[in-house]
Amino acid sequence: MTTQLRPAPPAQDHSGHRSPRRPLTGRAFRSATFHRQHRRRLLRSDALTVTAWGSVAAAVALWLADGGATVINSAASAFTALGIVAGLAGMDLVLLMLLLAARIPVIDRTIGHDRALEFHRKLGKPSLYLLLGHGLLIATGYGMAEGLDPISESVALWVLVPDMWLAFVSMALFIAVVVTSLVAVRRRFPYEFWYTVHLLTYAAVGTSLPHQFSVGGLFAEGTWQRWYWLAICVATGAALLYFRVLQPIVATSRHQLTVSRVASVAPGVVNIEMTGYQLDRLSGHGGRFFIWRFLAPGLWWHPHPFSLSAEPLAPGPGGESTLRITVRNLGRGSAQLMRLRPGTRVAVEGPYGMFGTAARTRDKVVMIGAGIGITPLRALLESTPFAPGDATVLLRGHSEQELYLGAEILELCEDRGARLFHLTGPRVRRDANSWLPEDAVRAGYNLASYVPDIADSDVYICGPAVWARNVISAAHAAGVGPEQIHHERFDW
Repeated sequence: MTTQLRPAPPAQDHSGHRSPRRPLTGRAFRSATFHRQHRRRLLRSDALTVTAWGSVAAAVALWLADGGATVINSAASAFTALGIVAGLAGMDLVLLMLLLAARIPVIDRTIGHDRALEFHRKLGKPSLYLLLGHGLLIATGYGMAEGLDPISESVALWVLVPDMWLAFVSMALFIAVVVTSLVAVRRRFPYEFWYTVHLLTYAAVGTSLPHQFSVGGLFAEGTWQRWYWLAICVATGAALLYFRVLQPIVATSRHQLTVSRVASVAPGVVNIEMTGYQLDRLSGHGGRFFIWRFLAPGLWWHPHPFSLSAEPLAPGPGGESTLRITVRNLGRGSAQLMRLRPGTRVAVEGPYGMFGTAARTRDKVVMIGAGIGITPLRALLESTPFAPGDATVLLRGHSEQELYLGAEILELCEDRGARLFHLTGPRVRRDANSWLPEDAVRAGYNLASYVPDIADSDVYICGPAVWARNVISAAHAAGVGPEQIHHERFDW
């Protein structure tokens, strides 16, 4: 059965009401499940927030508990004490930044990979300012006590105090990392340059540690501070080593992925199929993304974040199964993937992100995609649970040719009873906030025209950044709450 929403010229509704592929649980059970998982995620988010800010408070509190404030008896000692507090807070924020970028599952499944990196980026400037303040205040305080200006005192510390030169090196590295992370600066250099410079964060942390334990009695043996900082530094290092290095190595070894076929979908768009073992353990649960490294000359060092465009197939007689990503030529990195050869080995990390069923809060679901952003929705549509009639899919493209995997999505919608709209045509040139085709805008259509019950639905949005922001604004205007909108960014 097909219906068509009128009078919007670019909108084609392809609806089917066949039985779903797999048995689905009852609506009441799904609703309770989504409510519980949302509540648990909120509780985890609160716990992580308290833990993060509590760590900063603990660093200062332990300094006070070890008698830090008792030495304040002059202007010089007051400057020195303020410098110590700034250094403790700044270093704690740096460790939090590293943990946010460590891809720890509890963080990823609570706030999502993109929000974790957003917080990571936002902590960059405050941590740098605190560390700069630490150096300036310490030099001022020491200088006042010895009758020297801050610059002369800094030179004396560099020359005379063991390990202090490493602190100056650490500060220079932190400045380089923060400056290259600024959006205006990042746009001037290729991703590979920024990524390499960003790795200096680890060197900056490593060179900052020696002077903390060797200079003065701040972290003297037997103090609570010493054990606290040893514990959080070891824990941070272990998390980075396990989740960023060991776990990807184990996953790559376990699944033994190789490229089996590269097939054209549309001009500049290809399906990359890979075969491997135990791929059910690698499933992204629809929409979540992986980081792929294709182990070929010129490619092995370049990470590519792509979502699955199809869930892994059932294993064959030899235990191998197949999964698939869909890639569009958007630049030099992705252009090289168009020419991948079958047999190329693949290293994999993930899955990551909240763009999946784990983010659901409602029974009803709306999926809105544009361009290559359509392809993760295909996997999500395949796997996320919903009853016939409770899902709506909106695909946006300049033409039908840009509705990538459109035939597969149509088949899934017919099979599972989801409404499908093709929103094709040019955009409104003078309306920067429009995400609909020009004809639909002129006809007075908005998001609620296609999904009248959208305020009671989860909304998954995937597409170009500006377009996605416009869709998010339209969803908010239609009464959709922030917790119901799910959108993953890859431009941090």
